[in-house]
Amino acid sequence: MNITSAFAAALEANADKTALFWGDREFSYRELREQARLVALHLHRQFNVRKGDRVGVWLKNCPEFIPVLLGVLEAGAVFVPINNFFKSDEVGFILADAGIDVLVTDADLSTHFKALAVNRPCLRLFRIEEIQTGPGLEGNLVTGEAAAEESDLAVLIYTSGTTGRPKGAMLSHGNLLHNVESCRIILRVVNFDRFVVLLPMFHSYMLTVGILLPMLVGGSIVLVKSVHPVRNVLQEIIQREATVLPAIPQFYRSMVGASLPGPLPLRLCVSGAAPLPVTILEEFEAKFHIPLIEGYGLSEASPVVTKNPLDGTRRPGSIGLPIPNIEVSIQDEAGTLLGPEEIGEVCVRGGNVMLGYWNQPAETAKVLRRGWLLTGDIGRRDRDGFYYITDRKKDMLLVNGINVYPREIEEVLYQCPGVKEAAVIGKPDPRRGEQAVAFVALNDGVTLEEKAVLHFVRHRLADYKVPRRILFLPALPRNATGKILKTALRSIEVDA
Repeated sequence: MNITSAFAAALEANADKTALFWGDREFSYRELREQARLVALHLHRQFNVRKGDRVGVWLKNCPEFIPVLLGVLEAGAVFVPINNFFKSDEVGFILADAGIDVLVTDADLSTHFKALAVNRPCLRLFRIEEIQTGPGLEGNLVTGEAAAEESDLAVLIYTSGTTGRPKGAMLSHGNLLHNVESCRIILRVVNFDRFVVLLPMFHSYMLTVGILLPMLVGGSIVLVKSVHPVRNVLQEIIQREATVLPAIPQFYRSMVGASLPGPLPLRLCVSGAAPLPVTILEEFEAKFHIPLIEGYGLSEASPVVTKNPLDGTRRPGSIGLPIPNIEVSIQDEAGTLLGPEEIGEVCVRGGNVMLGYWNQPAETAKVLRRGWLLTGDIGRRDRDGFYYITDRKKDMLLVNGINVYPREIEEVLYQCPGVKEAAVIGKPDPRRGEQAVAFVALNDGVTLEEKAVLHFVRHRLADYKVPRRILFLPALPRNATGKILKTALRSIEVDA
């Protein structure tokens, strides 16, 4: 079994059913299948893509994202989603690291091709506008040439690392199918469910829960064009009779503050990608009377690990119970299993755990221990088996539910002429959850304006990684061993 054959089974039972809603347009399962076949044939014939080749996909949320995903996998290739907020330097790193020679993108993002080709002259573009117009795409792929095994690599998803450079988490067909099935069971998904997709489709959460889950059970996707204003999203949910909404806490906060255009057809809302404050949970359920369940996951686990159950045993503040067919434990640094209420590292074991990091055996060995994935998150388990995260990965920020690692920003700041030392911390932000704030000390005799430093960073990193403020200090506080004291920086008041 692979993802292509699983989708074929869903297609057989739902060929003429609407699989995707996009504004006023509707796409049936049959139409998505035909587009996916065109993508696969185009990759195979025009770009000579073969089994195991990595294909980069740099797209904003759009209907074509789904047939591109399915088409890349049908061609036997590896789907490499790239954050559409990334700048050329960030994209270029992934292209080089993954060995990507074909980049699927749109007319807008393709304007960056010249910058990308400077360091990767072998790169070729496949614009999604060609899906409908590609020449000579009749026929089939060579029988069996592209057929993937369950253990074959399907998705290479880059996750920001504490080393300052993203690492490619290798997810097999089996990893993803395992996680889809576990989510199907715990969320009680059936073929009349319609999933709202408003988060970025390149994110592992949306790939599994927002795309693969509804597509493989014969459900439908309501792809939202814009999340602003929130009232328009709610109107679309009503119009398309959507039943399941996966989103991040900030969106649910916005829903609480929005006027309601009518009763919502949603049967379930799922919060992920960032901790769900108890106050938002309580205010949301009081206003909408719809279950809002919190879960937990990470890209390396395909990504869902735990969920609060749908019945009355949900516990605010908890990330819930392990989803079906997945084991979770709390372990100490030696790998000893800890008991209830003992604090340790959250570890995961199951068919959803990644194959490892792409071309990084040393980094893989650090996080895979005796079959367990070490998440880097600190937590505990209560006596009823519910899990709680008590601390996050060291220094990591969550901006709009997306991981941001200070070291990556710090490394860019150190490249700025005149900067002697830099440190980045997170500060609470009511709209984004958190935002980065940078503290900088300059070389002797150097003067820099905050706007100039921000301008330097903004040209090298995605906008959501750009610090909210740059604060200049004569020197950064350090301990006796020379380590920068971020605890002292966090105590400094920062104006908006």
